[in-house]
Amino acid sequence: MQKVITVLLSTIAFSITACSQKPSYTIIKTFHIASPGGWDYLAVNDNNLYVSHGLQVNILHKETGDSIGVIDSTTGVHGIAFINALNKGYTSNGRLNNVSVFDLKTFAVTGHIATGKNPDAIMYDSASNMLYTCNGSGNDVSVIDPATEKVLATIPVGGKPETAVSDGKGKLFVNIEDKNEVVEIDMAANKVLNHWPLKGGEEPTGLAIDKLTNRLFVACDEKLVVLDAKSGKVVTQLPIGEGCDGAAFDEATNTIYTSNGEGSMTVIHEESANKYNVIATVPTKRWARTIALDATTHRLFLPTADFEKPAANAPANERPKMIAGSFQVLVIEPNQK
Repeated sequence: MQKVITVLLSTIAFSITACSQKPSYTIIKTFHIASPGGWDYLAVNDNNLYVSHGLQVNILHKETGDSIGVIDSTTGVHGIAFINALNKGYTSNGRLNNVSVFDLKTFAVTGHIATGKNPDAIMYDSASNMLYTCNGSGNDVSVIDPATEKVLATIPVGGKPETAVSDGKGKLFVNIEDKNEVVEIDMAANKVLNHWPLKGGEEPTGLAIDKLTNRLFVACDEKLVVLDAKSGKVVTQLPIGEGCDGAAFDEATNTIYTSNGEGSMTVIHEESANKYNVIATVPTKRWARTIALDATTHRLFLPTADFEKPAANAPANERPKMIAGSFQVLVIEPNQK
């Protein structure tokens, strides 16, 4: 009980300080991973940082960056989810059209679950005790029962689902990237209830939620759209950097983060359910477009790499060739002034 009280008081103190002082942000460490390949999402679980990378997931100690292990045979891996009570982790493998199940202690793969086509993001909802994959090429969402490790339902969403969050009360929200909308799903009935247009927000990618204020934070092209999660109405829109592919919400400090591939991280403070302010634009590195938040330390992790200088005649939106062995994860810490 004393430990719970201490953690709670620490969180409250951090929140009060963050609200009364404008924070700055510093890249305090860079974790280097020499193996080849591209990347997508990363996630924190306990003391480990799980990084999707090419054909595998690299597992690092979240403080030191030391290699803890590797999860192999996850071709086209996008996301990672965890169920600590079962001692199991899960990866969504886009090119294999399946989910790998692995042991959280040994990191050994214990099974595979067939999903829809090209599973992208994956998430676990503790309220329903179900796993969900956003199947990019299938235009649907797979509902997986972790107890049986089988797909219970497939929910058509009418477009390309990018990522999903839940309100913990029976509703799932999914970005539909090619339709510029968010769909609301009834998790008990496994069906779409509403299609909510973003009204000016294009190509939604990152998605986060404040369950207390019922606000969805939808990261679009150079714009964060705030939606009312009950009505689907647009509350406000704020400028962010170009090339965003990830968003995170720190509920202890009411802070929203977007990772922008242009080489920046936008920091937005939620003053109230209907009032938001951009409080910082933090330089990162080019192509650092996804993000993970450690809710315990409040640190942010953004993966990227070093790239060759593009050819003079290369298209503006073409990604240059990655320099071999340069893959890295930036560790950013908020500092109170």
